[in-house]
Amino acid sequence: MLIGDVVGSRLAADRVELHRAVAAALKRIAAGAIDPPRFTVGDEFQGSYPTVGAAIDAAMSLRLLVAPNIDVRFGIGWGATTVLDAKAGIQDGPGWWAARDAIEQTAAAQRQPGFALTRTTFRTAEDSRDDVAAINAALLCRDHLLGSLDDRSLRILKGLMSNRTKKELAAAEGISPSAVSQRASRDGLDLIVVAGQYLRSVP
Repeated sequence: MLIGDVVGSRLAADRVELHRAVAAALKRIAAGAIDPPRFTVGDEFQGSYPTVGAAIDAAMSLRLLVAPNIDVRFGIGWGATTVLDAKAGIQDGPGWWAARDAIEQTAAAQRQPGFALTRTTFRTAEDSRDDVAAINAALLCRDHLLGSLDDRSLRILKGLMSNRTKKELAAAEGISPSAVSQRASRDGLDLIVVAGQYLRSVP
């Protein structure tokens, strides 16, 4: 189960455009979903995926699709869910509550010194998995790296995640391939890509 919302949405200059941009991004991460993600209340959205890795990958993809203009946070929950209202997309059950707890933990972490860049938390229903701590450790590190990128590095990362070559990205940015490689090394862009591949495979 994936629950997400827009950070600081009330401060947006154009909330209609914000909603439109996120809605378009949600459609692009619907492939492979059990329940495609969609808005539920306000700027909050939810959906479900067959694996934790698929939900993590969807969250990362959405972040990159709307960055840097829109910031989003997520809670990912593992456990059974029940659809209460299919038309409205309202769900319940241990997995939903785990995701709800996770996004609340994400919001709380953002207010702590040293954790301001946290955007994703994973929780399970009861003690149903033994990899929660390891997954959250990886998410914390990836979120910190991602949140530390400037706009150019974000664009390059988006390109790398789309399997574009560094030579192609250099041409698009008007810089040398060497400069792209140096930036990828300095900012951990290659590391983020590889971490994403590992996390995508989590069952």
